[in-house]
Amino acid sequence: MTEDPASFWDDRYRSTPPRDLSWFQAVATPSIELIAELDVDPLSGVIDVGGGASPLVDGLVDRGFTDLTVLDVSGAALAMARERLGSAPVSWVVGDVTTWRPDRTWDLWHDRAVFHFMTDPEQRAGYLRSLDAAVAPGATIVVATFAPDGPERCSGLVVDRYDAEGLVAALTERIPARLLMARRQTHTTPWGATQAFTWVALRRS
Repeated sequence: MTEDPASFWDDRYRSTPPRDLSWFQAVATPSIELIAELDVDPLSGVIDVGGGASPLVDGLVDRGFTDLTVLDVSGAALAMARERLGSAPVSWVVGDVTTWRPDRTWDLWHDRAVFHFMTDPEQRAGYLRSLDAAVAPGATIVVATFAPDGPERCSGLVVDRYDAEGLVAALTERIPARLLMARRQTHTTPWGATQAFTWVALRRS
């Protein structure tokens, strides 16, 4: 990651409309479908890590979820989402997942495309410390990264790519959890390129 991730991602969001960013989704269909398959109760506490301006919370609000948190290092991204959603039941938290310390726990941790930026062992350790503090036993952990044949960079930054086995091993280095589901997904960017993703869902032991 960059030395000043907040400034880097704020600049990225301010210089490029969300619809033109490579990770843009009009609807967060892969996440919504996976959360439905996992039968997550709408009363569950859900945190979307690195959610930025993602439409995931829109979809969850539409499905009756009332305890939603979005964590992102970019205040600019969160401001866009907050303006879009108005008074929806969402808590917006500006913070770097590698140093953030939660004051509660959630039933579902969702991360689409943050963990693969943790290319340094200290970054990964910081991420896992936050994850460890944010989810209690029985919680569900959903993480998506670029697959081994996915992009080597995103927004000019080098990323780590994972297959399901490698991603589970990395996430359970600190946190005991069992695999619930693994899948491959192809994301199409706004300009028509395709990106391969690995998704895993874990249950914390």
